[in-house]
Amino acid sequence: QVQLVESGGGLVQAGGSLRLSCAASGRSFSFNAMGWYRQAPGKQRELVAAITRGGSTDYADSVKGRFTISGDFAKNTVYLQMNILKPEDTAVYYCNARVVVGAYWGQGTQVTVSS
Repeated sequence: QVQLVESGGGLVQAGGSLRLSCAASGRSFSFNAMGWYRQAPGKQRELVAAITRGGSTDYADSVKGRFTISGDFAKNTVYLQMNILKPEDTAVYYCNARVVVGAYWGQGTQVTVSS
């Protein structure tokens, strides 16, 4: 079984920064891609950013220029540097790791941005 554990969430004022981390543990695995999703109250879960083993990245339009994803696939870790945070970034952020036959999810970490 694979476990993804997120950390780094919290409460921050608008304009501030947070760095999320996600580490995978468990049985031997090789992820094709890792990423971050978020879900705000009453809204669907959405992709925030993703990175492939080859280093390609993808971002939601709403976070481009403010968030940066990075990953270490040898250590099965992924990070999300979030700058210039806005109240609309408030959500539970979930780590995601994809393999050929499916994906794994973390339990989520709350990010709250106050205005």
